[in-house]
Amino acid sequence: MTDLSIIIPTFNRLWALPKAVESCFCEGCTVEVVVVDDGSTDGTWEWLQDRKDVVSIRRDNWGKDWAVVAGVAAARGEYIRFLDDDDWLEPRANAEQLALAREAGADIVVAGYQDYYEESDRQEPHPWVDCDDFVAQQLGEVSYSHYSAFLFRRSFVQDIPHRQEFALRDDRMFVLEAAIKGPRLAVYRKPAFVHRHHRGARLQRHGGFRRSLAEWTTIEVYRKATALLEKRGELTPRRRRAAARHIWPVVRNLAKSQLDEAARGAEWIATLDPDFLPPVRWILRYAYRMLGFRTTERLIRAWAFFRKAPPGYV
Repeated sequence: MTDLSIIIPTFNRLWALPKAVESCFCEGCTVEVVVVDDGSTDGTWEWLQDRKDVVSIRRDNWGKDWAVVAGVAAARGEYIRFLDDDDWLEPRANAEQLALAREAGADIVVAGYQDYYEESDRQEPHPWVDCDDFVAQQLGEVSYSHYSAFLFRRSFVQDIPHRQEFALRDDRMFVLEAAIKGPRLAVYRKPAFVHRHHRGARLQRHGGFRRSLAEWTTIEVYRKATALLEKRGELTPRRRRAAARHIWPVVRNLAKSQLDEAARGAEWIATLDPDFLPPVRWILRYAYRMLGFRTTERLIRAWAFFRKAPPGYV
């Protein structure tokens, strides 16, 4: 059996893909690299045909989540990892995480990672943060790392797809579903991969309408995850608090463009955690309680507008 399958969805990233692919191979384990070309037009597919060490799949441009589903369906490894085409893995991470997985009988091997800022050539480490409640951690109680730093036992997650309805946050829903299943964990104490920040477009970074959609999708992911936990009788006060605190800034950002949807999100937070106190100045907290979310947000926007107005405007 292949030890590890690494799923890389790609679309018009030939400038970055070769480095991602090369970083997957290391001594000490058999690695299957599965690259799913989601309809690239920049020569990606032609480049893949020359890589006999890569399983290449060609699809029409249906999006990253469907590309990942296709990659997982083709994977044969005991464990799988997901990697974006513009990131790369640390040199020994695959072999060392795999050894740890087998030693511990782990369903998921978690790890930290590093951010790399291309313009300044700077790296910023994000070590794994220990937490005694993996679900609360993934809901946002403390830093939950990045799922490309994780190894997943394929048989453990084979019934968890990257869901189309959460397409802008499908990886977050995937990890939350995996956490809710109650995996046996092992912790790798080194950074496992490098997350590259560059000037090009990234799936995690949006503007305009797509930013609002991503924020709304994040709220929906947390609604779904907490509903799953509640159905299982596992939505503890701690997990309620973690979700509420994490979603509050998302709701406030959404209010800048979609006030009605944000207000529904704020109402949901109040239902999720009735004791939740917004982490804002006391006067704003008082306004939210007495005037309601919509009115308070309108007043905040009006105040910001008048502060920026030129002299003599009002």
